[in-house]
Amino acid sequence: MSTRHILLGLLASGPSHGYDLKRRHDERFPQARPLAYGQVYTTLQRLVRDGLAEVDGTDSDGGPERTTYRATEEGTHELARWAGEIAPPAPFVANEIFAKVVVAILSGDDPAGYLSVQRAAHMERMRELTAVKAAQGADLATVLSADYALNHLDADLRWMNTTAARLTILTAEVDAA
Repeated sequence: MSTRHILLGLLASGPSHGYDLKRRHDERFPQARPLAYGQVYTTLQRLVRDGLAEVDGTDSDGGPERTTYRATEEGTHELARWAGEIAPPAPFVANEIFAKVVVAILSGDDPAGYLSVQRAAHMERMRELTAVKAAQGADLATVLSADYALNHLDADLRWMNTTAARLTILTAEVDAA
């Protein structure tokens, strides 16, 4: 997920300061990793540097001074370009779980044991996400985010089961190489 484009998208509704952008990000993307304030302000500085956002003003409202930012016309065009791009399917078939299985084979560890522990971790996360989406008052963004993650975890589980069933052949191939 592109933090710069997400912040530009949040600025599309009007000028905002960093604190408000962070809060709105965390509300709109409840299953994403919360943004750190430092990441928000660093990204805003880069957006200004690149001409995609500009300082709209400062205010204090009795508290610390806050700088308000707004998207520039160039920023609005960049956001539209990014939003219209097709997200490419994963370009590489190897992932971290696969790499750990191969490393377990190479190092003489127990790849089946690793897969078993990883499956248990995936199942626990799936239970957590199911509870999140079934919670009283869960909004649609939360449900859809949880569904997205659940489908990916389910695909990982199916892959792990298939791999576990083929470990003898994979071990032979890795050892022969």
